[in-house]
Amino acid sequence: LSPTDTCVTMHAFARASLRNATPFAAAVASGFAVHHGSEASAPRMEAKKHTKYEHPLVERYATKEMSYLWSPEKKFSTWRALWIALAQAEHEMGLPVTKEQVDAMKANQFNIDYAVAAKYESKFRHDVMGHVHAFGEVAPIAMPVIHLGATSCYVGDNTDLIQMRESLVLIRRKLVQLLSIMRAFALEHKDLPTLGYTHYQPAQLTTVGKRCTLWMQDLLLDLEEVDRQIETMPMRGVKGTTGTQASFLDLFDGDHDKVKALDKRIVELMGFKKSIPVSGQTYTRKLDTTALNCLAGVGSSAYKMAGDVRLLANLKEVEEPFAKNQIGSSAMAYKRNPMRSERVCSLSRYLLTLPQAAANTHANQWFERTLDDSAIRRITLPEAFLATDVILTLLMNIADGMHVWPKVVHSHVMAELPFMATENILMACVKAGGDRQELHEKIRVHSMAAGARVKGEGVPNDLIDRIRADPAFSTVHGSLETIMDPSNFVGRAPQQVEDFMRDEIDPILIKYDSLLSEKSLDNVNV
Repeated sequence: LSPTDTCVTMHAFARASLRNATPFAAAVASGFAVHHGSEASAPRMEAKKHTKYEHPLVERYATKEMSYLWSPEKKFSTWRALWIALAQAEHEMGLPVTKEQVDAMKANQFNIDYAVAAKYESKFRHDVMGHVHAFGEVAPIAMPVIHLGATSCYVGDNTDLIQMRESLVLIRRKLVQLLSIMRAFALEHKDLPTLGYTHYQPAQLTTVGKRCTLWMQDLLLDLEEVDRQIETMPMRGVKGTTGTQASFLDLFDGDHDKVKALDKRIVELMGFKKSIPVSGQTYTRKLDTTALNCLAGVGSSAYKMAGDVRLLANLKEVEEPFAKNQIGSSAMAYKRNPMRSERVCSLSRYLLTLPQAAANTHANQWFERTLDDSAIRRITLPEAFLATDVILTLLMNIADGMHVWPKVVHSHVMAELPFMATENILMACVKAGGDRQELHEKIRVHSMAAGARVKGEGVPNDLIDRIRADPAFSTVHGSLETIMDPSNFVGRAPQQVEDFMRDEIDPILIKYDSLLSEKSLDNVNV
């Protein structure tokens, strides 16, 4: 066939394939057909690049910083760092590893040929050995001693712990920065009275700033747990195939002290304070559970805060940032939906499920280790940290641009304050010589009547007007405005905000002052 005939034949085949094809085959066939017979060929060929599932947590939401910490480049360069630390420690302690071999490994830590590693992994059906041989190709002098005495978990488990700890450091930075942003908001609005809610029913007044401190208190507790995780997280160290360090004891001709010294030296070289005292082949998966519980704590705090913002947005008292060209609804053009807060709640809901997976994995490890921990941990560990990072980035964006509408807040206060003020009015009248029981009954009657009108007729609360017109309350008629000042009903809320900042938040911000000026590589885009 001529090239033209071939093209026509393939074009016909492609169109025929669409009738009975699987979705994937149809997409590929459609791309070929359009490419060879339509003016829209370029867009269709571009569309072919999108026939593979893309994880929205990574492609749509995750930040560059956290994505890098869980990237193949970070993972496999850390494997090499661990092999270098092992070789260096073995060299220092007299094993047959030369300085030239260690130097060759150091010079090629980041010289990773992923295609070569994939070729070896396909051959050996083993990812660690694939990378051992790929490392050996670029540092051939070191090939005989790479991974000497170690098992796969030496690089796999230690790298997981390194990634988790570095990710927690990033999360700590964002928690500190978030608390700093919220501090300014809370102090700005510490004196603004607002309705408190219990059972989502109007209750005694608080202030907008005091409510913010409730969110901050949760996040402060999260920060304390993140700090604890960072400070106490151990390395696995060098433990051997079942945790007995038998291979290293053999290398050192039965010298137990040298085996312990090797473990300690590698921990030092990798920047940790200690290794886990005992292990099977892997470090106990309890460490994963405690780390993910820590992250879930951030998720629950975030969900609480974002949920409150969503409810306040419905009341039109508080709104999250809304971009100039942002569209709230494809149908209802007037909508200003709290989409960032909704996304926080959505991602937090997923994050809250992940500790369960970690706990199940820990519970199902038999004896020294089973491999059914591997596949699930490749998913749950990165996703937990990626989601937490996105959530905190969103909260910083929300808190930094959160807008309060004081007049709306005040109108809601004044709609309920007459009922709340009745006890103050009653006490003032009694102090002026009134009969407490008689006045109480009159307030009850007026309150029921006013409440019935509010609910039955949809009119404003007229309780104060009723009291003002009742001669029984004449002794307070001249002071009703003072009694009804909302600031009289917030208790110590403004002072509590100041105390909380001085005693709890400011010491943290001073301690981590250097973190406040660190910039993120990217911000909220969607």
